[in-house]
Amino acid sequence: MMEGKSSKQTSSAAPPPPPPPPPPPQAQAQAQSFDATLRENTSRVISSLATGVEVRSLSFDSLREVTNSLLDMNQDVVKVILECKKDVWKNPELLLLVEEYFDNSLKTLDFCTALENCLKCTRDNQLMIIQLAVSHFEEEVTEGVDGVKYVKTLQELRRFKAARDPFTEEFFAMFDSVYKQHVSMFKNLQLSQGKLDKKLKNVKTWRRVSNVIFVTAFLSVLIFSVVAAAISAPPVVTALAAALAVPMGPVGKWCNSLWKRYENVLKGQRELISPMWAGTYITMKDMDSIRVLVNKLEIGIDSMLQTADFALREEEVMKLAMDEIKKKLDVFMDTIQNLIQHGHKCSQDITMARTLVLRSITKHPNN
Repeated sequence: MMEGKSSKQTSSAAPPPPPPPPPPPQAQAQAQSFDATLRENTSRVISSLATGVEVRSLSFDSLREVTNSLLDMNQDVVKVILECKKDVWKNPELLLLVEEYFDNSLKTLDFCTALENCLKCTRDNQLMIIQLAVSHFEEEVTEGVDGVKYVKTLQELRRFKAARDPFTEEFFAMFDSVYKQHVSMFKNLQLSQGKLDKKLKNVKTWRRVSNVIFVTAFLSVLIFSVVAAAISAPPVVTALAAALAVPMGPVGKWCNSLWKRYENVLKGQRELISPMWAGTYITMKDMDSIRVLVNKLEIGIDSMLQTADFALREEEVMKLAMDEIKKKLDVFMDTIQNLIQHGHKCSQDITMARTLVLRSITKHPNN
C-alpha cells in the first residue's frame, strides 16, 4: 500500500520548477555600469598618479583615495597634496591659507624642539649643579674638608653662577616670531570664516530669488509667444497655451541643484577652515602657557643665583642661604616638569590639527 501510494504520488508530482530567470536587463546594466565605473576610476587614479608625479600637478580628486591611508606627519605628503595649482575647490585665497597654516605648524614644531633642548640644558646644568650643591652642603654642614667648611658646596655654587642661561635671545626671538605668525593666521582665518558664513547665509535667499526669476522669465516668454501667435497665427495659440500647463518643477530643480552644489562647496571650505582655526587657537593658548612657565623658570634661576651669590660672599649665612635654595629647588623642578608636559602637549595638538586639516582636504572633491 505504501509503495503504491508512493508510486502514485511520484507519477502525479509536478515537474521540477524551472531555473530562476536571468536578471532583468536593468540589473545587468547596473552591474556592468558599476564594474566599468570601478575599473575606470582605478585606471584614472593610477594614470593620474603616474603622470602627475612627472608634471608635479596632482589633484585632490586623484589623491583622496590613496592619501586617506597615508595621513601621517610626513611633510612630503603635505607637499604633494598642496602642489596642485587648482586645488582647495579652486579658491586661491584658501589655498594660501592652507599653505601658511602648514608652514606655521612646522615652525611651531621646530620651536617645541628648541624648547626641549633648552629644558635639557637646564636639567644638565642648573638643576644638576644646584642638586649637587645641596647634597654637598648636607654632608659638609657638620664637618668640613681639612678643617674648612663648605668647600664642595661653594665650588658647586660657583659653577651654578657661571652656568649660561639656557633660554637664549634666539629662543625668545623664535617664540615671538612663531606667536606673531599664529596671531596673524588666526585673524585671517576669522576673516575667511566670516566671509563664508555670509555667503552661506545668502545662498538660501538667492535660491528663492533665482527660482522666482527663472519661473517668471519662463512664463513671460510663453505669454508673449501666445500674444504674438494670436495676432499672426491663431491656430498656434492652443498649442502655446498648453505649454503654460507644463510644470515649473524641472526649472526649480535645476536652479536648486546649482545652488546646492555651490552651497556644498562653501560648506567644504568652511569645514576646512574650522580645524585650522581651532588648531591655531589651541596652539596660541599652549604657547601662552609655555611663555608663563618659561618666565617663571627664569625668575627661579635668577632668584637662586642671587641666593648663591649671597652665600658666596657671606659664608656665615651659608646655612640660611642653602635652606632658602632647597625651598626654591622644589618649585624649580616642578616648573621644569610642567614645561616638559606643555611642550609635549603643544606638539601633540599641532600633530592632531594637521591630521584633521589633511582629512578635511581629502574628504571633499573640488566640485
